[in-house]
Amino acid sequence: MKQRFTLFRRAKVFYCEDTTTGQQISLRTKDVGEARTLLHSKNEAYRQPILNLQMARAYLSANDPEMSKRTWQEPMDEMAKTMTGPTLIRHHRAMLDKAFDRVRHLPILETQPIHFLKALEAGSVSTNIFLRRVQNFALDMGWLPWPVLAKKRWPQIRFKEKRAVTWTEHQAIVAGELNPERRAYYECCWHLGAAQSDVANLAAQDIDWQNKVVSFHRQKTGTASIVRFGGDLEGVLRSLPQSGPLFPHHRNKRETHRSREFWRCCHRLGITGITLHSYRYAWAERAKTCGYPERFAQEALGHASKAVHRAYAKSARVVIPPLEDYEKRHGPTDDAVIIPMPAATA
Repeated sequence: MKQRFTLFRRAKVFYCEDTTTGQQISLRTKDVGEARTLLHSKNEAYRQPILNLQMARAYLSANDPEMSKRTWQEPMDEMAKTMTGPTLIRHHRAMLDKAFDRVRHLPILETQPIHFLKALEAGSVSTNIFLRRVQNFALDMGWLPWPVLAKKRWPQIRFKEKRAVTWTEHQAIVAGELNPERRAYYECCWHLGAAQSDVANLAAQDIDWQNKVVSFHRQKTGTASIVRFGGDLEGVLRSLPQSGPLFPHHRNKRETHRSREFWRCCHRLGITGITLHSYRYAWAERAKTCGYPERFAQEALGHASKAVHRAYAKSARVVIPPLEDYEKRHGPTDDAVIIPMPAATA
């Protein structure tokens, strides 16, 4: 049988040539024995692809007997054991996506890139995000020898544009809400910029009246969030229970229930394009617009990353004052002491 690959040497380095395509590839060796072994492997791989796949499975099964039978459902289930709280709920909800049915019961070692591409085509942005996580988990566990889909071949993730709640919209929402607890809840979302579950779980002991500080740990990340409040929020907090949960009814509701109530309120007022999470965007944009220091805003919102915080505040419109006016307010005065820089030494 005619060999698919042939061997030749150039400048003491051995190369192989594909007789079908004419492509020449360096074997990166000067040893004739190594070169012949590599050439033999290439020809055998071309001649018996199915047999080679079975041999690879046999070698892998010797290390892990379950390797050849493990399907994608197993990493989906094992990932859930590393999660808690809202993150676990989101994971379970994402794994119910019908697009995952295309690969759910497919053996990991038999998965081809086309299988992932078909699932991504049938799914949404969430499918793209969570399928990446499942593949990375399988790689970390050693259940997948190499990525099914290379990083450059994944479709680009395109999120829907998110926007903040405007002051006019917030005023209309508060005025149109008849339930006093829900109205106070929306006011706290506006002034604190916290996630909806963090605001709903606030308790009286989270408020330091002496220093006018509201502090709590974020349920999503566990990081501390510390916000000082002024007179407007103080009036709202004074109207809430002075012991125990501040929002006893909202505390026991699911996130979807609170979101649905907010959507109904906005629907009555003809407001579209916002959710309860939009209050976090509003707080970040307000902080950037008024020149609030970024490190203070990060601390208040519980953002450990500057990139994440800047993504929240990217739509803020900052009014830049004239330099001469800013210099008069913040620049050096006539009696300021100017300290010369030290001369450079040889």
